[in-house]
Amino acid sequence: MQRNPSPPGVVFGTGAYLIWGSFAAFFGLLAFASPAEVVAQRIIWTLVVVLVLLALTRRLGELRGIDARTWRMAAVASAALSVNWGVYVLGVTTGHVVECALGYFINPLVTVAIGVAVFRERLAAAQWAALGLGALAVVVLTVDYGRPPVIALVLACSFAVYGLVKKVIRLDALRGIAAEGIVAVPFALAFLIVLMATGRSEMTSSPAHFGLMLATGPVTLLPLLLFAVAAQRVPMSTLGILQYLTPALQMAWGVAVLHEPMPASRWAGFALIWAALAVFTTDALVRARRNRHGSVVEPTDVARR
Repeated sequence: MQRNPSPPGVVFGTGAYLIWGSFAAFFGLLAFASPAEVVAQRIIWTLVVVLVLLALTRRLGELRGIDARTWRMAAVASAALSVNWGVYVLGVTTGHVVECALGYFINPLVTVAIGVAVFRERLAAAQWAALGLGALAVVVLTVDYGRPPVIALVLACSFAVYGLVKKVIRLDALRGIAAEGIVAVPFALAFLIVLMATGRSEMTSSPAHFGLMLATGPVTLLPLLLFAVAAQRVPMSTLGILQYLTPALQMAWGVAVLHEPMPASRWAGFALIWAALAVFTTDALVRARRNRHGSVVEPTDVARR
């Protein structure tokens, strides 16, 4: 574990989360197409960029060494990420940016809950308190919305599943993204062919639409690569704090730019989430400090967008 954050590492990590935080603005420009078409295009163009990078670094041959079990895990990760992308684009293009932000605020708590359910991890009292506050917040927001915050919950759960797979899969960032794209691209291509055959594809309707769809590849890949560099140079506790930049920026965009409604009851729900995250983050920082002065190092799980 790194004892001191590397300044370049912090810059890379901050850059990754700032880009993710600006996704609401970028994907809002793609409202001309259906969320399914945007996800299909995003899968294809992200894979293209990754394969080009692997070819330039003479690493394409490494994909042949991936075993069957790893391919199955990549398929699960790809399915979870596709759901996450689709629901996110749906939320952004239908005026639910604040609810999308809520999903990424909730995500660290869902990740902890999965750790308890899947890995039988034992939680400290502070962590249980954070989960309790998070559950109460969901109840308050359900009453406020008049329905469960489905978009937020699906985003949080799908990305938590994706994070779970990425924790155990034995692939580096580039090969992992490539493998996820390879298993998803046949479905994406088939869907786009159907759209084009039926005259419902929006990508070729104008040069601007074509350019925006094409941009989904590098826009998706850049923050992932920045994060991969940061993760090697920055303590996970630092990344755990930086990660809140993303939903904070998304929420600011939804409230200040798109003027999405935020009644007092909704602010109360978010306040409970922020209280839960404050408890959770403080506990993580205290544990990290103890680990630096002790002999036992416990990894901190960090949710990633």
